[in-house]
Amino acid sequence: MDAQADETFRDFVANRSSALLKTAVLLSGGDRHGAEDLLQNALIKVAGRWNRIEEPEAYVRQVLYRQHISRWRLKWPRRELSVATTPEVSTPADAASAAELRLVMRGALARLTARQRTVLVLRYFEDLPEADVARILGCSVGTVRSTTHRSLARLRALAPELAALGPATVEQQPSQHKSPVEVRP
Repeated sequence: MDAQADETFRDFVANRSSALLKTAVLLSGGDRHGAEDLLQNALIKVAGRWNRIEEPEAYVRQVLYRQHISRWRLKWPRRELSVATTPEVSTPADAASAAELRLVMRGALARLTARQRTVLVLRYFEDLPEADVARILGCSVGTVRSTTHRSLARLRALAPELAALGPATVEQQPSQHKSPVEVRP
């Protein structure tokens, strides 16, 4: 890498690393150390190709997603969070409740599978359309839709206190095969 490319790479890392780290933390289920490793590996891969990259942000994010996919395809053993009692339900009335809610969300995301977490991060945090998520993950749009549906249902089951976030309340009604979700204003 020449001096000018080295300087632009350093500027990019200095300016964008915090936003990229947030994405990596979400992808890794709240494991900050794992997220830092993920981001560092992605930046190492990008540094070697820096002169040929037209859109650095998109390229680094693509490498970040693919690095994460490679990790969960290796089927590393998952660390599971065990608690003696379930967390209490709270409403985000103040900053402490909002912080608690973030912790609950992080814990619930960490208990999802890596694939479920990746789909939710790409769809809702990165705000990517289903077709882009399918292209990034190398699967069909239908797989993204079904994984998103199952992931959200699991997230709701793991952290029912997240229902207090939105204006609508979500109630589940039992049926023979599936539990349909009804949203009431």
